[in-house]
Amino acid sequence: MNPDKVDRSRLRKLTDLPNVGPATAKDLVLLGVHNVDGLKGQDPMALYLKLCELTAQRHDPCVLDVFMSLVAFSEGEEPKPWWHYTDERKRLWPEL
Repeated sequence: MNPDKVDRSRLRKLTDLPNVGPATAKDLVLLGVHNVDGLKGQDPMALYLKLCELTAQRHDPCVLDVFMSLVAFSEGEEPKPWWHYTDERKRLWPEL
C-alpha cells in the first residue's frame, strides 16, 4: 500500500502495510511473517538473505529497502516510501 494511505488502526492484511503489494505479501508469508507484529525486532538483512535462500535467487536490493521500511514501521516509525531507506541500505551494505 502507498505509505500515504496507511492507517495503523486498519492493518488487517499484509497488503495494508506500507510498500506491500501482493508479491511482497507472498514473500512475507514465505518468511513466516503474517502481520505487522511479526516484523518487530526483525533484522531486515536477515529477512532479505533468508528470502534469497528460500527462493534460490538473489533479489533486487530494493527488496531490502522494503524490509527496512517494514521493520521501522512495525517498531513505531511513520510509514515512509521504501526509497527513503535506499541511502541507508547503500551505506550499511555497499556490496549489494
